[in-house]
Amino acid sequence: MNPRAIWDSFIAVMRKEFVHVTRDRATLIMALAIPLFQLILFGFLDQTVRHVPTVVVDQDRTSASRLFVEQLAATDTFRITEVTSDPREARERIVQGRAKVGVVLPPDFGAARAQASPGKHASVLVLIDGSDSVVSGQALAAVNGVAAKINLEAVAERLGNGATQQVLDAHPLVLFNPSGRTANYIIPGLVAILLQIVATVLTALAIVREREKGTLEQLLVTPVNPLGLMLGKIAPYLILSMGEMALILTAMRFAFRVPISGNLVFLFAMAVVYLFALLSLGLFVSTRAQTQAQAQQMAQLFFLPSVFLSGYIFPASGLPWPLYALGRILPATHMVEIMRGVVLRGAGLMDLLPNVLALVAISTVLLTLSVRQFHKVTA
Repeated sequence: MNPRAIWDSFIAVMRKEFVHVTRDRATLIMALAIPLFQLILFGFLDQTVRHVPTVVVDQDRTSASRLFVEQLAATDTFRITEVTSDPREARERIVQGRAKVGVVLPPDFGAARAQASPGKHASVLVLIDGSDSVVSGQALAAVNGVAAKINLEAVAERLGNGATQQVLDAHPLVLFNPSGRTANYIIPGLVAILLQIVATVLTALAIVREREKGTLEQLLVTPVNPLGLMLGKIAPYLILSMGEMALILTAMRFAFRVPISGNLVFLFAMAVVYLFALLSLGLFVSTRAQTQAQAQQMAQLFFLPSVFLSGYIFPASGLPWPLYALGRILPATHMVEIMRGVVLRGAGLMDLLPNVLALVAISTVLLTLSVRQFHKVTA
């Protein structure tokens, strides 16, 4: 074995590979950008719950009730989005997803707090959205912390008079998932993530595969309308993905015993809109990529934000505003909210209308971009 020949072969092949890597700039950029993006993403993620949307039902309207609301807001855990006097609105806002916590102050809150005695004190009802276990757990702890602080301050003020009883009692009520069962929280959102894996990756390879096999040019010389071509590419994967969703929902209901509280027809209708968005995104990636490896890398670049910025794992309220804004334009964000809203809270079309409209708008934009990009590729 000639060491010189081995060395010369090693140098020659290494130079060839360096030239190949530097010429394939798209793959090189993706290989460097994905780890950097992951680092930035994980560095900013924070599981601490902050600014939880909270609706307050103030039936007392006294200085004592206003002070309690201010104390809630001062914790930085709650963001008071609405103050009303109708208790029914608290539950409605939670069902709609516009609030995660509802605080109900009774009409005698101020008087009961001022005249507290052994066995008699002010009470507060706290409604907590149990469809988000991370938020519900920390919100419950924060409410109990506020109540404990108020009681300690009251004890310190009244020690001179020999009064040591509590003045406030918080009664938490966890809605929709009172047992805190993990499967009820994880699996509905997981449906949206699993659909993205299949739909985006498969369609991301559609145009690239035609290009690599040399059949794209043959397809273009036929009198095929670009929009019809794109829709034809989407249709088989749409049917496949709908079948997959039916299988996942069946397993969710009967294998994991997750109850479905809402309308299944509405849920499947939203799945069609969501899949159109994902399939259009996959086709857009496919028209931008030159190879199947590039298409898979670009699809992965969209997959990670959809997992970590959609609210599926980490509460979106704890994200910095640039990442929060990025999460709002991802289809998975709205589908996760729709899945949890329909499956756990029994929400309907009007309850989830902002998410529905956002999903329709994203689907339309992505399909339009895919068609325009295809025009550029084939021009």
